[in-house]
Amino acid sequence: MKSIDHIVNNVVIERSQEYLSDKDKQRFQREILSLSGALVFLGAGLIYGKLFPDQDIVQAIIYFAGILIIGLPVLATALGGLISKNMQSAMEILVSIAMIVSALDGQFVLAILIPVILTFVHFLEEKSIMGGRDAIDGLRKMQSETAILLQEGKETEINARMLKCGDIIVIKPGMALPVDGEVISGVSSIDQKSLTGESIPKTAMVKDSVFAGTVNIDGSIQVKVTKEYSDTSFQKIVKLLEEAEYITIPETKIVDKFMFYYIPLTLVVAVLVWLFSQDISRAIAILVVSCPCGHMLISSAPMIAVLSNASQKGILIKNSAFLQHLAETDCVIFDKTGTITNGTLEADSYYLDHAADFEELIRTAACVAYGSLHPISKSIIALCEENHEKWPEIKEHIGRGIEGRKDGEEIYLGSYSWICSLGYDIPGKYEDVGTCDWLVKNGQVLGCIIFKDTPREEAAPIISELKEIGVAKICLLTGDRFSSAKKIKEQVGIDDMQCELLPQQKLEHVENEMKSHIVTVVGDGINDALALSKAHVGIAMGAMGSDTAIQSADIALMNNNLANIPYAIKLARKTKGIIYQNIIMAFSISLIMIFLAGTGIVPPIIGAFLHNVGAFTVLINSGRLISGS
Repeated sequence: MKSIDHIVNNVVIERSQEYLSDKDKQRFQREILSLSGALVFLGAGLIYGKLFPDQDIVQAIIYFAGILIIGLPVLATALGGLISKNMQSAMEILVSIAMIVSALDGQFVLAILIPVILTFVHFLEEKSIMGGRDAIDGLRKMQSETAILLQEGKETEINARMLKCGDIIVIKPGMALPVDGEVISGVSSIDQKSLTGESIPKTAMVKDSVFAGTVNIDGSIQVKVTKEYSDTSFQKIVKLLEEAEYITIPETKIVDKFMFYYIPLTLVVAVLVWLFSQDISRAIAILVVSCPCGHMLISSAPMIAVLSNASQKGILIKNSAFLQHLAETDCVIFDKTGTITNGTLEADSYYLDHAADFEELIRTAACVAYGSLHPISKSIIALCEENHEKWPEIKEHIGRGIEGRKDGEEIYLGSYSWICSLGYDIPGKYEDVGTCDWLVKNGQVLGCIIFKDTPREEAAPIISELKEIGVAKICLLTGDRFSSAKKIKEQVGIDDMQCELLPQQKLEHVENEMKSHIVTVVGDGINDALALSKAHVGIAMGAMGSDTAIQSADIALMNNNLANIPYAIKLARKTKGIIYQNIIMAFSISLIMIFLAGTGIVPPIIGAFLHNVGAFTVLINSGRLISGS
């Protein structure tokens, strides 16, 4: 028995390396022990029968012990499934009946071999399923569990879970980043493909954000911790991927409804075959081959495969909207800044009113812009560098602008319409000058900064591709001015456009389109959170490091690659098609196997092997989603 424990521990350790849960580890350990014990008693019974052929009762007792060891766990699961009406236990129910019928008929060897063979084949089956999780499991390995903490000039290796925000860590070449942070010293290339799918490393310099799960390639850098180990974007992504593996989709209901009638139907067929053929082995064979392993994998196997495929592209699938609606999308609505455009705004020109010069204009705007993540605010800070105050009281009016207060003074930085609504007079000739922010300080209009933004190089081809794959309507919703929005719309070939919208107004437009279309909204997840969460499908661009994007969208793109949008739509359509193929194949194979068993062509022992044909067919078909074939 010691050697069996040794084998069990080895197998469990091997499976543990594949990141099984504690519950799964315990289950595998129990199954291997019961399998080993049953085989021991089976062998003992066969040997005893050869040595003492006249002592049938003792031999039967030995066999019965083997049946109990392998059969009781199966029977317990079956009874639990019957009581709870859980059709996920259909296989155990049918195996239990076949095992009991075999034992009552005196076929003790068969009663042991049926669950033994099924357990063995299911190990192979689960190994195949887990192969589809390799990309996800590989993602888990990417976050380092150790870190080099820099304190008073000394480097100390510690557990990464002990790091606190504000700590300084050293990331040397070849090391994986344990937490999210900001580079404070050094320059290096960071491999981010584990999260974004991008093969080209990103250059990380001082002030750049770096993320857990990425790998430092060459230079040594010092990083200030901004998120603790358990709160990193990486951990949120891994958790979402683990949850997404169990996504329930509408097609599953078809299988569940059929399974409710499947067991009674199988039992009726088995009884009728027994009555007409007077051969109970045929009835047992029917019960064995009808075990619905393939049916249980119809949707789960494709979802595991598609998660593997998508994660390699930096596409994070969060819920069933991926299959339920994305595959049927006929209207795509884009945000403009940072989605269709590069989002790197450059000061194109400016207008001075009460400001002395452009430097004063930028320096004053930066006093409040530092408190916003909007691309315009980021551009202002980039222009000003460190030469500005940081006012303590900052309030951002989403879609309008930023308000700041300090010691009785006030600053307003925002859109033309918002500044006008506050009662300030702006010269009419500057009413429509494109993407700009107006600046007011202590009741005086200082002027405005006019920005230039350009469409992404891939935007026009991607819009064209969306039309080619059947997206009937493509819209642009933006809070920007008419002239800027119209220019971008024409450059990339978008059909419709609505401009100068607040987040609530974007939401209203989305709701109107949803009355006649299956709508997918694509945005950055900051100003577009309402629209992303309301649409049939919300896709957040450049979501790495953005908790808002990850939370508000159904699908988060860790990178800013627009090509992932048509790719995701085509992947959703292919996944849905494969699920329907799996339904047809699994049920067809079951019917064929029942026919072969009922006619006596397939005996019970062979049936125990062949009943998994449906499962392996489903796995092979679903595997096409991993390879992309």
